[in-house]
Parts: sequence; structure tokens; C-alpha cells
Amino acid sequence: MATLTGKVAIVTGSSKGIGAGIVERLATDGASVVVNYSRSQKEADALVDKITHAGGKALAVQADISHPEQITALFSAAKEHFGQIDILVNNAGIYEFAGGIEGITPEHIDRQFSVNVKGLILATQAAVKHFGPEGGVIVNISSGVALTPMVAAQVYSSTKGAVDVLTRGFALELGSRKIRVVGIAPGLTSTEGTSGMEKEMLDYIISRTPLGRVGEPSDIAAAVAFAVSQDGGWITGETIQVGGGLLF
Repeated sequence: MATLTGKVAIVTGSSKGIGAGIVERLATDGASVVVNYSRSQKEADALVDKITHAGGKALAVQADISHPEQITALFSAAKEHFGQIDILVNNAGIYEFAGGIEGITPEHIDRQFSVNVKGLILATQAAVKHFGPEGGVIVNISSGVALTPMVAAQVYSSTKGAVDVLTRGFALELGSRKIRVVGIAPGLTSTEGTSGMEKEMLDYIISRTPLGRVGEPSDIAAAVAFAVSQDGGWITGETIQVGGGLLF
């Protein structure tokens, strides 16, 4: 269903994994999409080719969202190519496992907060500047660990807690400007980053998931597509759990 025809969406960190699934779904629903990548140009170009060969419109743009000047260049490239920006999906993020409080270092903290929190804030600032008078939609990709932190990943979990607070705060601030801000919090999702998980851990997480399986990028993409569509038009400031009922 082409519910997003005429809309332009930027999805940060979208050359693979959940981000790629979101890009594909938004393009299928009619949006013109910007595939943002930091290092994975080959994957980004392949995704653009896949979308354009299917009749969609896509553009790959390199930018590391932990650097403000690169965020500016990303939005400028999108605006120059497509003429407008209507949707931002703050998907780019990194995670590291410290193994407990003794393993946390200042560098470990800075790396994750720089992308997961600072980058999200700066990208949101840029989007607000480029949205037209009819407003826009911002989707922040959070995580179930914002509610139930992982002991081995306390810093990552705290960045996602910050994302949930920012989702609520920005929604309160920007609603009068017709800008909605919605959080989507995946549970464990099958991506390149989770492919090496030990079987014992995987089995444990599935056992804690009422729907009895690991999520797919398409599951998360479907929730994002709903959130940015008119069907989700009365939702803002909320973070929606999309993890098959998983609680760690």
C-alpha cells in the first residue's frame, strides 16, 4: 500500500540490519528514501540499486552522525536531491559490552553516547530546520533494554533510556509545530550484529519472548511504517515496544 507517496525520509545508519529493513519498507510504501551510512558504502549502494530497480526512489549519502558537520551535509544532500524532507528515522547506533561496571571506561561511555544520544539530538535539530509548514515525523529507534537494562551493557542500555526521554521531551516541545516524535523499541532482532550470539543466550531470550522467536528487521520496519503514516497520526511522545512481548 503506497501510504507514503510524496514523502521523503532519511534513515540514519541504514545500509544494513534494521535500518535497511526500514528503508525498504518505507520505499515500498511510496516514500523517497535516503540511505545513510558511515562506512558501508557497498551495502548502501546495493540497497539503493535494489530499491530503484523495483521502481522506487533512493539516494545513498555518507555521514557519521557523531560529527555535526556531516549531519549538515547529509540533510543538505537530501534536500538538494529530493527537494524536501518529511520523515527522519534516528536508527544509527552502536553498542558495546563492557562485561560489568569494572569494564566501563571513559572511552566506552563517550563512543556510545556520541552516536546514540548526541547524534540523535543533532539529527533531530537538523530535521526540524528542514521540515515544511505541514510538520513532519521523527522516529527514534530505542531498545527493550531501556526498560530492562543488560548487566553487561549498562552504558548502551542507559543511552536507550536517554532516547526514550528525548522522544517524550521533543514530542512535548514540537507538537505545536505539527511534528510528531515516536519511539520504536525492538527486542532481540536478527541482524549481522546479533548473528554471533551464543546459542544458550539466544535460547534464553526466546524463552522470555511470548511469541517464541527472534524478531526480523521487517517486524521493526512495519512498526516504523505505521508510526510515520496517517494511521499513526494520533501518536506522539510514546515509545512502542516491538519485541514479541520480550522482557529480559
